[in-house]
Amino acid sequence: MAPIAVTYSEEELILLLKQQSRDAFNYLYKNYSAVLFGVINKVVFDEETASDVLQEAFVKIWNNIDRYDSKKGRIYTWMINIARNAAIDKLRSKGEIMKSKIQTGEDIVNDVTKGQKTEQSTDTIGLRKMVSELRPEYEVIVSMAYFKGFTLDEISKTLNIPLGTVKTRMRSAMQQLRNEFNN
Repeated sequence: MAPIAVTYSEEELILLLKQQSRDAFNYLYKNYSAVLFGVINKVVFDEETASDVLQEAFVKIWNNIDRYDSKKGRIYTWMINIARNAAIDKLRSKGEIMKSKIQTGEDIVNDVTKGQKTEQSTDTIGLRKMVSELRPEYEVIVSMAYFKGFTLDEISKTLNIPLGTVKTRMRSAMQQLRNEFNN
């Protein structure tokens, strides 16, 4: 006979987590680890590092559950912010910044295409090829924004470069792509 699956309302889950319930934490991990891993992997680009950051994020969630305030938002949003911040902190650590900056746009595009189930219509107009022909500093920013879904602010934080620089490079890249597309 199979065990009965336990479910909790958000309020019950939070209460049990604040009481340091291991069962509630296991439930939390089982139900949210995949989505948090996706958020983290979007920032660090490396599955092994993302797994490490995921564990760190869950430790932070466990240790800081008393700081969660339901008046400020859902626990899901709170956990995503913890996971994203942990990933950004990891990138800012000495070795990870260089790995992130060195990664080429082609690597990013290849990572994106691995996870997609259908071809995007942008491939039919050759956009990925056009982006791959941009200067490397433009290519990374455009790839992160358009193929990975990063905001300009997230790109700035991830690459550890000023937001103004990101905006300038994006504007220049868009102008170059427009010119290429029109030719």
